[in-house]
Amino acid sequence: MTAGTGDFELTMDELRVVARFVVEAAEEVLPVFEADHPDDPRPRAAIDAAWEFVNGAKRTNLQSVTASDAHRSAQEAATESGRLAARTAGDAAAAAYLHPIAKATQVSHILRGPASAARIAELVAADNPEAGDNFVERAKNHATPALIDVLSRYPNAPAGKSRLDHLMSKLDSQLRESR
Repeated sequence: MTAGTGDFELTMDELRVVARFVVEAAEEVLPVFEADHPDDPRPRAAIDAAWEFVNGAKRTNLQSVTASDAHRSAQEAATESGRLAARTAGDAAAAAYLHPIAKATQVSHILRGPASAARIAELVAADNPEAGDNFVERAKNHATPALIDVLSRYPNAPAGKSRLDHLMSKLDSQLRESR
């Protein structure tokens, strides 16, 4: 079954591969958000919805709604690391709806979550860029051939000026080079 029409096809299994890659990063950094916002369940709900999809459930409004809720939670977070962690959770649920459109902005839906987790690693390590680079390396090593195949259908990650943009571009380059 395909996920929709566009510039190429994506199967539900391929979307699950992407969602798994993002949700694993989100799960790793969720404690950062929950430490500052223990009463906000929205990012956790998005992660749970992402796992339901990854584990074979149909994609439903649950992924869309929880993704939006987690992104709203990110806007309300008090710290950069909290914002990034909540947004990564939202990105994990939203990965079920990755579009098969050959635009660089779609690459963000695949790589922004793990790049955000890398940035959180830097922030937790007193803004040490080595911690982010180490996380990018781990994410690269964790990526499956199926994920890299999906990524390769898209243009390179969009260029940007922020540290997050740099981490996303670095992960993108490393994944493409590992093919």
